[in-house]
Amino acid sequence: MARFDDVTATFWGDGDYGVQQPLTDEMVREAERLLGVTLPAALLDLLRVQNGGSVAAGHDAFPTSRPTSWSEDHVPFDDLMGIGRRAGTTSLLDTPYLVEEWDMPAPLVLLSGDGHCWIGLDYRTCGRDGEPSVTWFETDLDSELVLAGDFRSFVEGLTSAGTCGDGSARG
Repeated sequence: MARFDDVTATFWGDGDYGVQQPLTDEMVREAERLLGVTLPAALLDLLRVQNGGSVAAGHDAFPTSRPTSWSEDHVPFDDLMGIGRRAGTTSLLDTPYLVEEWDMPAPLVLLSGDGHCWIGLDYRTCGRDGEPSVTWFETDLDSELVLAGDFRSFVEGLTSAGTCGDGSARG
């Protein structure tokens, strides 16, 4: 398992797809007010390096303890949403709408996903000011899987999808 600081240095991929304007303290305060939670310090550390965007290939998957509809042994983590209102770009600020639209539990803060599958910060157990677990949600199957007890551990556990199985969904 990699150290968080080592992952931070190589976390972000190339390109500006999904990248918001540079993160400010005011943006963080507004996001926490809108979302009604305290965001993990480790998440904010990553977003201060780059405010959302594509994740580097070395960190684009998280190994799972059981199969999901995505794969026998991992879930994808191709991008991390930032905080902002850049036109045409999904943001952490879109979480309230997306949670309602896809009928997911609350309180959550969605980090990455496409509607059918999401990775999110799950505040249901820790409360709105606690350290949330990171959970995989499959909305079509009404299924979820805790990936890591906190965001820092999640980032430290990321790996390359190329080191996992073939990436094909189960049939």
